[in-house]
Amino acid sequence: MSCKPMELYYGHLQQNFHTMKSPISMKSSSTQFAASTRMDVYDPKHQNGVWRDSFKADSSQNTCMSAIIEPDARIEDKLDESHRDTPKKFDQETYKPSDKVLRRLAQNREAARKSRLRKKAYVQQLESSRIKLAQLEQELEMAKQQGVYIGEHKGDPNGGFSGTINPGVTAFEMEYGHWVEEQNRQLCELRAALQAHVSDIELQMLVESCMSHYYNLFRIKEIAAKSDVFYVMSGMWKTAAERFFIWIGGFRPSELLKVLTPQLDPLTEQQLVAVCNLQQSSQQAEDALSQGLDKLQQTLAETLTSDHPLGALGVANYMGQMANAMGQLEALVGFVNQADHLRQQTLQQMYKILTTRQVARGLLALGDYFQRLRALSSLWAARPREPT
Repeated sequence: MSCKPMELYYGHLQQNFHTMKSPISMKSSSTQFAASTRMDVYDPKHQNGVWRDSFKADSSQNTCMSAIIEPDARIEDKLDESHRDTPKKFDQETYKPSDKVLRRLAQNREAARKSRLRKKAYVQQLESSRIKLAQLEQELEMAKQQGVYIGEHKGDPNGGFSGTINPGVTAFEMEYGHWVEEQNRQLCELRAALQAHVSDIELQMLVESCMSHYYNLFRIKEIAAKSDVFYVMSGMWKTAAERFFIWIGGFRPSELLKVLTPQLDPLTEQQLVAVCNLQQSSQQAEDALSQGLDKLQQTLAETLTSDHPLGALGVANYMGQMANAMGQLEALVGFVNQADHLRQQTLQQMYKILTTRQVARGLLALGDYFQRLRALSSLWAARPREPT
């Protein structure tokens, strides 16, 4: 009787203990409790086994729970990391430039590149302009040294110049300076080719280039004559020694043939006859032009010296007289063009009569002749003078 209450007390504790446990272990505990209540006598060994089994079940329950909780913790950590990474990705997407901004940046870079190129081209243009200006100044100084004194006699009726600079004349002076430089270069090439005994084809190309160079001189003279025919006819664009042999703004073809013919030997009999006929026909053409120029001078003098009455009627006649004289002077342009045409025809006829090598020697002799005249002018200008 005394042991029965103790049994009931332990059974009561066991029931309450398993009641507080989780639902997962209640099934096993209730089974054990039912088994123990059927026992009439308290068995300590059996009771200790029940407690051990309960604790084992409880520990297995905890292990299962930890296994469940551990993945949950990893998931939560990943969620936290994703929440932490989300603002960064959002910020990158927020600050990522749009296509419109990228196009605008590309346009700005292209505009800056073009601006740098324009600046570079502008600097190069300024540099080339500076070089050209220096060349023009040098050419004008050389022209003045050769006898072209534009504007030095301003206001002087005896000087022959009105003091105003003619743009056409200035342009011709510069072009003629370039022409002389190019002629010197061509003469060097022609001399080197003759000394090296190059082929006829190569020599032909040099000869044609020299011929075209003379044709270009006649062209620019025609343009300059329209601006100031007296300037071209007087030969002020040439040196002093060259002006001594001037004839209507250039050289006499017949006199030039006399100078060149000895340099062309040996000539065949047929070539010699052709050169003599060309010299005779050139002389006749020169005489015809010279006679026409003399006739023009006589007519102009008669126009200017004709008597005119005084008074208002006399003033009207005077103005008509000046207009008539102006018209007669315009014929001078035609004389200059005809003289240059005769010079060009003479060169072309010589080109047809002679062989390629003979023409090359003739052009070389012609260029050397003009170079010697220019050298003579320089020596004459630099000669020592007696003090006045």
